[in-house]
Amino acid sequence: MRTIKTLLLAAVTLSTLAGAAVAQSGDANKTWTEVRIGSEGAYPPFNFLDASGKLQGFDIDIANALCKQMKVTCSFVTNDWDGMIPALQNDRFDAVIASMSITPEREKQVLFTNKYYNTPGALAVPKDSTIADTKAASLSGKTIGVQGSTTHAQAVETYFPDADVRVYPTAEEYKLDIENGRLDAVSDDIVVLSQWIDSPEGACCKVLGALPPNEQIYGRGAGIALRKGDEKLKKMFDDAIIAIRADGTYKTIQDKYFKFDVYGK
Repeated sequence: MRTIKTLLLAAVTLSTLAGAAVAQSGDANKTWTEVRIGSEGAYPPFNFLDASGKLQGFDIDIANALCKQMKVTCSFVTNDWDGMIPALQNDRFDAVIASMSITPEREKQVLFTNKYYNTPGALAVPKDSTIADTKAASLSGKTIGVQGSTTHAQAVETYFPDADVRVYPTAEEYKLDIENGRLDAVSDDIVVLSQWIDSPEGACCKVLGALPPNEQIYGRGAGIALRKGDEKLKKMFDDAIIAIRADGTYKTIQDKYFKFDVYGK
């Protein structure tokens, strides 16, 4: 066991050093003509896989619009959410467009563009639930499901210290558990929850309410994560976000998925 642990530690160390070397080199001398984009594919309506296994959703449409504006060729790579930042740092892709919130903790690891949307977190409960509101006392002793390694998991731990928090690898898994009566509540982005409860699968449940805004938890909105040092690519994305909002492309994409302004204030 010790030998295995040592080898694993060495592998992780080498992997981390390799990622750090890539990050430190930056893109000052690079001409971007191709950009590899990482996304999860399990977070509808922002990103999901269709019946053919192709990535779809708001994140993906925004990514394609930004790539067109930047005049670069983009390809997509699916990656598990909890390994997204290490995969970026280790050069599996060049950018993460997967509804990743810009938080102080993540900013220590990656370079973020400006936001491309900002929506609040919320709680959903079964339709016959006796939970009256989103106050901590109302959720005391209740089981709350949430996807791990997310701002929503941090929010649940912070706002509901006396709840039994159950962390899931994907949003689909907590949805299955509340649909089958194994959870009292779930937490996620209010858009994700609202669209889910409007679907046949989410007919079990209702949105209880939004959670309080907290920039230390939720950050400044969802941004595009890049490797540290890729300042040129950041400027390209930032300029492209401004451009697609100005020419109406952003609104066209937004209106395909939502009935309100997801960009936020």
